[in-house]
Amino acid sequence: MQKNHLALGKQGEELAASHLIQKGYTLLERNWRFKRLEIDIIATKDRQLYFIEVKTRGSLNYGFPEENILKKKMKRIRIAATHYHYLHPLYKRIQFDVIAVCLSNETCQDLRHFEDVYG
Repeated sequence: MQKNHLALGKQGEELAASHLIQKGYTLLERNWRFKRLEIDIIATKDRQLYFIEVKTRGSLNYGFPEENILKKKMKRIRIAATHYHYLHPLYKRIQFDVIAVCLSNETCQDLRHFEDVYG
């Protein structure tokens, strides 16, 4: 039976979080919300704040996961990130990243970390 999109997304976020921890990031927030906006992962490393969008696909029938992050989505992430940064002004440097996860039969086939995607 095929996983629903929420369960698939949650599994992708778990894999992304593990990837970040292995790379030395400290996770500050998961699924952080501001009004109706959400940031999947907020992390820090080397005194820099990272806002990370995670996209997960169960197949490539509709393209790569990262191809589905439209300008409107990035604008919404930027708005939420601006509010978070306002609440946590000690971070002088911020960065927006994307982690794309491809799963097959609940197994990670590919995980790609795109850094500094929105300047």
